[in-house]
Amino acid sequence: MDGQISDLMSEIGAKARAAAAELAYVRTDRKHAALIGAAEAVWSRRQEILDANCEDHVHGEEKRLTPAMMDRLRLDETRILGIVDGLRTVAKQTDPVGRILAEWDRPNGLHIQRVATRLALLA
Repeated sequence: MDGQISDLMSEIGAKARAAAAELAYVRTDRKHAALIGAAEAVWSRRQEILDANCEDHVHGEEKRLTPAMMDRLRLDETRILGIVDGLRTVAKQTDPVGRILAEWDRPNGLHIQRVATRLALLA
């Protein structure tokens, strides 16, 4: 069972990295739509998430996780709402990619700009 969980977590991580790499190059409006879509999906599927979280708690108890770890694992509607609100808050922020951080002209006439770019993704 632990091997299955490890494989599942590796697969989820790989999919998240692939999605992040794809989102890094999309327009701001698409990033916004993805964040809002994720928020709506989490909220609309909250009962499924809570049901799965119950299974996680059973497994956590079997593994004898500490009370602090069990609390971190615990989801309820308030915590899910916090996740949804967090996604919506990020969606409202100005996309920093492409923002000019500094610019100057060199004596030879060369115009230089320092522009915000996406963070590199580690494999």
